[in-house]
Amino acid sequence: MKHIARLKVVATAFFCALAFASSGVEAADTASGQNTLAREKVVIQVSDSVPAKWNLALNNAKNVQDAIGKDKVDVEIVAYGPGIDMLKFESEVGSRIDKALADGVRIVACENTMKNMKLTKPDMLSSIGYVPAGVVEIIRKQHEGWAYIRP
Repeated sequence: MKHIARLKVVATAFFCALAFASSGVEAADTASGQNTLAREKVVIQVSDSVPAKWNLALNNAKNVQDAIGKDKVDVEIVAYGPGIDMLKFESEVGSRIDKALADGVRIVACENTMKNMKLTKPDMLSSIGYVPAGVVEIIRKQHEGWAYIRP
């Protein structure tokens, strides 16, 4: 009888140690950033009409995708105010925007800005997206845990 009781104690201790050890490994994996299920999320603000700012934003998006992996990161560029100029049909950076879109970057224009500037969707690059309010889009993304970049 003592033998069975001792065996139960040893078995319980073994399984407790096993559970403790495996939970420690999971914590270490999470702490070291090895969680392969979580996607990184980055929202980039562009509110300047300067092509150099747009090129910097597009470079940031590409660098993030290259460093983390396109399949492991969501990148969204939000344009509002004067920044929307580079999303017009005749944009100086239109070809770079098309390339970023093809690489999986989401690029959106603020419809409030478009309304204030009397722009319509035919005035804009054909493959971009739209949000009702650019600033609100950025606020919501930050509340959802997205990293925020303003080049």
